Amino acid sequence: MGEALMLLDTSFIIHLEREISRSEIGTSHEFLQAHSKALFSVSIITVAELAEGYQPGQEQACWRSISRYAILNLSRDVAWQAGQISRHLRSIGQGIGDNDIWIAATALHNNMPLVTRNLKHFQRIRGLALMAY
Repeated sequence: MGEALMLLDTSFIIHLEREISRSEIGTSHEFLQAHSKALFSVSIITVAELAEGYQPGQEQACWRSISRYAILNLSRDVAWQAGQISRHLRSIGQGIGDNDIWIAATALHNNMPLVTRNLKHFQRIRGLALMAY
């Protein structure tokens, strides 16, 4: 049996980095320990969101924070999926941020559950498997 594949939301990486900087074991660390055999990835959109939190010249620190994860790039299929998600959510009056749509589309296209605390937004997306931490 293969190892589980999971996509980490930006919120997960931010919480994990906070735990590391405070030398504490929190819910992010506990999640990683509970899923120690899983293979984790992040969307290229998460990379952009994380980069926003770093000052110029801190690029290497940003890369270190995600170095243990595969980075999933966008493709035309992910773009199509994102467009369909956006169309559906707008049609029901429950739109969410574009970055969240791209991250969800990446998870759906790659058949991965999304690890997040932002269940309120992501649970609106049909077919998206979510894992809270």
